[in-house]
Amino acid sequence: MARLRDKYFQEIRPRLAEALKISNLHAVPRLRKITVSCGVGQAKDNKKALETALKVLERVTGQKAVPTRARVSVAQFRLRQGMQIGARVTLRGPRMYEFLDRLINVVTPRIRDFRGLKRTLDGSGNYSMGLHEQSVFPEIDTDLLDSPQGMNITMTISGGSDENSAALLEAFGFPFRREEASVG
Repeated sequence: MARLRDKYFQEIRPRLAEALKISNLHAVPRLRKITVSCGVGQAKDNKKALETALKVLERVTGQKAVPTRARVSVAQFRLRQGMQIGARVTLRGPRMYEFLDRLINVVTPRIRDFRGLKRTLDGSGNYSMGLHEQSVFPEIDTDLLDSPQGMNITMTISGGSDENSAALLEAFGFPFRREEASVG
């Protein structure tokens, strides 16, 4: 079972409720879903690149990836509406917590020159981050990758405010950057 999920319900949620002064446990911020996506610019010319991106996302998340399509046509990029240009996976439940656990404890320490993640949320309490290379995931065989490919990870969090969501992510052990006091 997902150990981070158990930790949330038994340790983090009661501690957050007390710290944020929330009397109803159901109002405490919680992780709703994690969306992992990657755009494949080469997909319009090279169908194998899209297939590789789908396989990589499936291996990383443990769930079937779906191709994403272009919403509009862009003549400068030779892109037509409806063309497959990326891949996406939406994680919920135990798989979501397993992925988050691996992201925090295994993947972020493997990022080269890692100094912490930015503490920037979107105003609604959701957090997004990007990875420049998929090769930081231990499940990925680097021989499978033709070229370096990045990915976007978005965490949708209930709670409505950036402060509450940041408190939840810190309680999970998210490696945010330490804000150094400026000398002046």
